[in-house]
Amino acid sequence: MRVSEQIDSRVRRALLRVAAAQLGKRIESIVLPVEMLQQLKPSDFPNQWEYEAWQRRNLKLLEAGLLLHPLLPLDKTDTAAQQLRQIIRGALEKPLETGKNNESMQALRSIALSLACRTFDGSVSETSHWADGFPLNLRIYQMLLEACFDVNDETSVIEEVDEVLELVKKTWVVLGMNQMLHDLCFLWILFNRYVVTGQVESDLLFAANNLLMEVEKDAKAMTDPDYSKIISSTLGTILGWAEKRLLAYHNYFHSDNTETMECVVSMVVLSAKIMVEDISHEYHRTRKEIDLARERIMEKLKSSKRSSKNQQNQFPFLSILAQGVSTLAFSEKAIFSPLLKRWHPLAAGVAVATLHSCYGNELKQFVSGIGDLTPDILQVLRAADKLEKDLVQIAVENSVDSEDGGKSIIREMPPYEAESVISNLVKSWITTRLDRLKEWVDRNLQQEVWDPQTNKENFAPSAVEVLRIVDEALEAFFLLPISMHAVLLPDLTTGIDRCILHYISKAKSGCGSQSTFVPSMPVLTRCSTHSKFVGVFKRKEKFQIAQGRKSQVGTTNSNGSLGISQLCCRINTLQHFRIELDVLAKRATSHVRNSESAHLDNVADGMGKAFELSTTACVEGIKQLCEITAYKIVFHDLSHVLWDGLYVGEVSSSRIEPFLLELEQYLEVISLTVHYRVRTRVITEVMKASFDGLLLVLLAGGPPRAFHLQDYETIADDFKSLCDLFWSNGDGLPADLIQKFSTTVSAILPLFHTDTDSLIEQFQYMTLDTYGSSAKSKLPLPPTTGQWNPTEPNTLLRVLCYRSDETAAKFLKKTYNLPKKL
Repeated sequence: MRVSEQIDSRVRRALLRVAAAQLGKRIESIVLPVEMLQQLKPSDFPNQWEYEAWQRRNLKLLEAGLLLHPLLPLDKTDTAAQQLRQIIRGALEKPLETGKNNESMQALRSIALSLACRTFDGSVSETSHWADGFPLNLRIYQMLLEACFDVNDETSVIEEVDEVLELVKKTWVVLGMNQMLHDLCFLWILFNRYVVTGQVESDLLFAANNLLMEVEKDAKAMTDPDYSKIISSTLGTILGWAEKRLLAYHNYFHSDNTETMECVVSMVVLSAKIMVEDISHEYHRTRKEIDLARERIMEKLKSSKRSSKNQQNQFPFLSILAQGVSTLAFSEKAIFSPLLKRWHPLAAGVAVATLHSCYGNELKQFVSGIGDLTPDILQVLRAADKLEKDLVQIAVENSVDSEDGGKSIIREMPPYEAESVISNLVKSWITTRLDRLKEWVDRNLQQEVWDPQTNKENFAPSAVEVLRIVDEALEAFFLLPISMHAVLLPDLTTGIDRCILHYISKAKSGCGSQSTFVPSMPVLTRCSTHSKFVGVFKRKEKFQIAQGRKSQVGTTNSNGSLGISQLCCRINTLQHFRIELDVLAKRATSHVRNSESAHLDNVADGMGKAFELSTTACVEGIKQLCEITAYKIVFHDLSHVLWDGLYVGEVSSSRIEPFLLELEQYLEVISLTVHYRVRTRVITEVMKASFDGLLLVLLAGGPPRAFHLQDYETIADDFKSLCDLFWSNGDGLPADLIQKFSTTVSAILPLFHTDTDSLIEQFQYMTLDTYGSSAKSKLPLPPTTGQWNPTEPNTLLRVLCYRSDETAAKFLKKTYNLPKKL
């Protein structure tokens, strides 16, 4: 108690004198400060100053016990109290004479006893109440309890603590104490000593917690209002201190002092239970405390973010924060949740749900400000997704034994939907890339002239640019740090497919079709073998046909980009696309298999259908352009030697040789220009167009042409020369391919060697067979189908129309009244 030996000796001496003077009286009937004042004289002190200090101390004690904190409240009109105040005031100014017969001393004794022995019913008590008023008695008792601690080691309790406590308890009768008040005071002493000594000696806290358990038992039976005030004040202070640590328990506790945390939690719960008398409320309070704890942690982290000078610093911060929260959650699960589970069955679930909410608020604010997709943004979202999976896993594992399997906790964790945000951002990124690709396609097509000489591969430069952008888009897509490449790749490839499809459509547009170049068939006429002006009419009709053909060609070739070289360039371009699209599809499949989505084999396998529309369009486009090229060569570029020249007038003087010579030049251009994989197809189409052209001359060449039976040999020889051109002594097209497509011509040519009567008979038979009995009275005019066939009525009719023979002319005149000229 930090009392020197000299003072201890003096006090002991005074107490012996009091005992001798008050022989037979109990200690509780004595007003001790009055007796101590009288028994000690100035001679008992080293000097007058110490004596006066001693006197003032005892007077103050009297004032506190009888005037300031009396057991029974004082009446304002009580004269004894007023007199005591005057005596004390005077003694503080001038030392009091304490002699036994001194009038002042006798007055002090009388007044002090009268005040100390008051009772509630007005009678005089044998017990004096000079030190049992609240809260003086508690303060004195606490000072006595401090004697339990070692002066030289403030955190240690002395070995004789039990003996000291027994002595201290002897003061209960004077101080008005009991076991319940003792437990409460000693609880406070232990707790306070733990706090003021730096919270290093956990045994003090454990002892305080044990006493708190006793206080809990006492509180159930106690109804005294003063006790309620004391316990409320004491536990309120303890609760405030403990809550402060629990609200930031990650800062105060760790794996080495979990027992201390358990003790603190126990004190919080017990204190709250005593104060509210219902621990059920405390579950809500505990949850609130945990919420506040995470909020404070998050606030500390957010303060670091606010110190960032720009948005760029926020990206790594949120990623780091996600990692920190995940670490915090696993630490919570391993260290604190097992401890807290004693008071809350889903402690870990509550903790991660709160962490999930705190980080979710930050993430929501971050997502609302996202514009374009960047690697930093993806880094944050992936970190958030990983964090959420960690938190949900902890919550589920913690809730295995709960009644609802953790559903209530999971409901409190609304998904971040980071993958959905990533997906939407990537889709937006894809849309931007595709819009840019579409612009490039249109811009390059506007500048494209389809000149095969711009590069050695003879395809359009615009294709190189478009495919370069496509390749860059795919590479950039697979460089995105996401785990859903396989899922989102079809969005990109489908968009690319549409853009390339647009390019292919533009590449084909304006090139015309077969019908664009094939001349329209003239009206059927019959030959006149006796006209003296055949040459004149033939030249006029030839001129009209040529004029009509020129007018048709002019509308097709107005853009200047439909030369054979340009058409070959377009064919090569589509072939180049076809090859490169296959390469891109395989590369994309390889990327998918090597990505985080490699387990999605069905998606990777489905990549074989990537760019399906474009690939199909390339095949179809090549086919169309090959046909257009062939028909343009045969019916447009070579019309002057085919349609306008072949077999016009005398067959022997207008044979096929000029056509073959010029056609060979075109074939040479095709061989040097067109890609080797489609070269055969183009030449084959030219051969088919040549055969069609020959048949059109023979069967729909108009009045300038007429054939005799003897012309068959010449025509057959010309046909053989045409076939030989494409065979080219084995260096050209395969013989079986030539034979396949020359079948129709080979089947029809013998009709030109068949006599007229036989032709008429065949025609009548085939017509009757086609139209039935309705054709017996009058043969109907068979329609022109263009599908030439030796057994088809219209084909037979046309051979008759161009047969320079009187029998044929009469038959056509009689049957159909066909004119001799247009």
